[in-house]
Amino acid sequence: MTVRTDGGLGDTGVFGREFDAIGRPIEVGTASGRIISVSFPETLPDDANGVHSLLDRLHEYLTGAEDDFGDVAVAITVPTDQREVLESVRNVPYGDEADLELVVRMTSGLDHEDEDDLQTARTALRENPLPIIVPDHRVRGVEGATPPDVAERLRDIEGIRAN
Repeated sequence: MTVRTDGGLGDTGVFGREFDAIGRPIEVGTASGRIISVSFPETLPDDANGVHSLLDRLHEYLTGAEDDFGDVAVAITVPTDQREVLESVRNVPYGDEADLELVVRMTSGLDHEDEDDLQTARTALRENPLPIIVPDHRVRGVEGATPPDVAERLRDIEGIRAN
């Protein structure tokens, strides 16, 4: 399945919708048919466009449908080593979790015993431009870009239990 990023309104823009399941809105930025950003603002602008196929999928996911968003076309504009970390995080399956060391082991060119490489992974997760699509909430013991209360709710939705 391919996600239409135009919501029927063109393939570039910012779309947003309130989601009761997490108690806040989600905004999705698109460019050239790819998702470039996901954020959790406190409020949406009055003119926010809520018509987008990814927002529909997010609604289904937040109400219990299993979705790993692996087919979503993304454009991750971060340094190469950080992008590779984020691509590794995309491979952590729905309902599973990994620790930072495992994520670094999964990332080509990084060494899980090298503190600089571990810091690269921490930075990538903290600055993740695509939370949920790049599921930093599935990486335990490290701060991601997903707000903590939202990350906790996403782990609940996926059945990931805190250790």
